[in-house]
Amino acid sequence: MGDKASRVRQTMSTEQQPVDGWLVFAALAILCIGWVMVTSASSEISSERFDGNAFYYSMRHGIFILIGLVAAYCTLRIPMSAWQQRSFAMLMLGFVLLVVVLVVGREINGAKRWIPLPVIGGVQASEVAKLCLMMWLAGYLDRRLDKVRASVVNGLVLPCMPLMLMILLLALEPDFGSIVVMGGAVMGMLLLAGVAWWGFIVLLAAAIGGGWSLAIAEPYRWERLTTYTDPWANMYDSGYQLTQALIAFGRGHLSGMGLGNSVQKLFYLPEAHTDFVFAVLAEELGLIGATAVVGLFALLIYRAFKIARRAELAGLPFSAYLGYGIALVLGAQAFINIGVASGLLPTKGLTLPLMSYGGSSLIVSCIQIAILMRIDTEVRLLTRGKSPARRKTGKSPETTQGAKA
Repeated sequence: MGDKASRVRQTMSTEQQPVDGWLVFAALAILCIGWVMVTSASSEISSERFDGNAFYYSMRHGIFILIGLVAAYCTLRIPMSAWQQRSFAMLMLGFVLLVVVLVVGREINGAKRWIPLPVIGGVQASEVAKLCLMMWLAGYLDRRLDKVRASVVNGLVLPCMPLMLMILLLALEPDFGSIVVMGGAVMGMLLLAGVAWWGFIVLLAAAIGGGWSLAIAEPYRWERLTTYTDPWANMYDSGYQLTQALIAFGRGHLSGMGLGNSVQKLFYLPEAHTDFVFAVLAEELGLIGATAVVGLFALLIYRAFKIARRAELAGLPFSAYLGYGIALVLGAQAFINIGVASGLLPTKGLTLPLMSYGGSSLIVSCIQIAILMRIDTEVRLLTRGKSPARRKTGKSPETTQGAKA
């Protein structure tokens, strides 16, 4: 039995591969399933909006996938040291995009989140800003790791200042889903960096208090929270999206209604191919299909954390903390989207990474996966003694990768 288990572990291992095969498998599987489900979920609304062309959104999604794969290939060729040296410039890019979207952004459903662009339609500023913030924070933690662990000012106050500015800009759009994701990812990165526990608890309490204040500041936000507790009480008003999503889950049962046989996508469930694509998947593929997709996301996030941990042990703190940040962002977005679609969380407009229709989210998610692959590749080369960037200083894994960031 022991020999058989050892052989199974060896077969499933990716140690001898040039890159983490399980990460690539999970990402590609989610991409393919997402394309199929976007095609199914958008067929009716596409036919109605574009003179009988049932595959308009599917074709655009396919183009976004192609662009995302090209962007991922280009990103994979960029060494992590290049991102590290430009981490502050990336932060500035994130701020510029969040300011520009407030000035020239296209308003959709009462929110300015998109910067208009030719051909692809536009870019969602918050999607790029998330990655920019993660890069800057990874560089900050790389440079000041000892001070971060020793001082609350360096460990919490200073790294949270850019976050607070971004939250302010996001609140003006408004985009509270991205605020939650950014805040959670930053707090997770700081916790993994080893900040003082008491300071982290104070920060967490402040975040909860700030979130509660934002929730009750506007009547429509408070209505969302109260509706979430009993959506059926306002099923034709504020609870309409959630009740229709729950009906989709109920119709799916164990094995689903069959691919393409969703009823809720027939103009009952709003945003069926974007924010609520998981509800359509649950209706058509049932509990089995929904569980399989959740399992793929769990595998993706697990491998991302594993890659980041290996980078930390190899003495590459910038790569490690950026990997942690990407894992936290992807995990938070997937958890919130699936939680909203299944009624576990209040309604919030966030796409499902690598699955939902939307160019910005899809392309940025592909870039994030490529960065994880690059981190993994560099760690494997370093541990095998083939990397030209091998450390010659003998510093511990807690030291920085370089003086510049």
